[in-house]
Amino acid sequence: MEELLKATIDTAVSSKAVRPAEFERVIVDTTVQEKAIAHPVDSRLLEIARHKVVAAAKRAGIALKQTFVKEAKTLRRRAGGYAHARQFKRLRKVLKRQRTILGIVLREVQRKIGEARHEASAAALSNLQTLMQRAERMRRQRPKDKDKLYALHAPEVECIGKGKARKPYEFGVKVGVAVTHRQGLMVGARSFTGNPYDGHLLAEQLQQVRILTEDTGARLKQVVVDLGFRGVDAHNPGVQIIHRGKFKSLTALQRHWLARRQAVEPAIGHLKQDNGMERCWLQGATGDALHAVLCAAGYNIRWLLRAIVRLALGGLVVPLFAALVMLLHLLAVASGVGKARAFRAGCAAL
Repeated sequence: MEELLKATIDTAVSSKAVRPAEFERVIVDTTVQEKAIAHPVDSRLLEIARHKVVAAAKRAGIALKQTFVKEAKTLRRRAGGYAHARQFKRLRKVLKRQRTILGIVLREVQRKIGEARHEASAAALSNLQTLMQRAERMRRQRPKDKDKLYALHAPEVECIGKGKARKPYEFGVKVGVAVTHRQGLMVGARSFTGNPYDGHLLAEQLQQVRILTEDTGARLKQVVVDLGFRGVDAHNPGVQIIHRGKFKSLTALQRHWLARRQAVEPAIGHLKQDNGMERCWLQGATGDALHAVLCAAGYNIRWLLRAIVRLALGGLVVPLFAALVMLLHLLAVASGVGKARAFRAGCAAL
């Protein structure tokens, strides 16, 4: 998928919408690509875990003595009422009972899983084992624990602090974004699992930028960042890292460059609102990585369309159409559908 992002960059250079010298200085920042999961409330997670394990056991041919359907429904409603009324002592009592019920179901399935090995398919048993491991992990975790599980279908989701009053936390994966300093063309976007410190991911982000811009003939020299990237100059030799913590030692020209650091913020906003990074629906960590790159490619295609209008670049239409055809081809290969069907769907969308 990075080939598509690279094609949009090469198209911008070949059409002279951006000068190769602009790739010598970039702005790097991070954001959170949220996953398509519901808000992880303990009561809801425990109920979903019970429901999924019971359904998987039924598909594997395991008959359970009790499934606790009626009691679980009542407990879920009571938990919502107690949380809304801020009656936390009563809420903890309900959560304790939900954990007990989930434990009873898990132990019964574990006892009877040996009897079903000869009757059920290997896929059904494998799915049941995976669900049981995640449900047991969910049953044992507590509010203050680290590396919690926030969704049964997406174990890669992490809780990342945002710090805003309206949204203290975001649930997804951290994504690094790099744009050119002057015109804001997207030259890098990749996901980072494990919620690393911003400074520790800078070297990998710059490596991606160098790979994507290698055909432009420019060499990366300066990187403008925020204070989250402090203290990593030794890990990035050959690149000048400019941030506000060095303000007194910066030259007048470097301070002028630093004044445009926040130009990456509206780019991230458009990346989320206009190009789909606000919510990732693709599965797994691989889906997160593909989604970040595709959103960046979509951003650049919109940038190229604006460049056509701004500079009246008639010759840009053909390479842009070629980039769109490549996008449809890559999407067809990734999703397993035929090229002709994907092309027709893309043309209809255009």
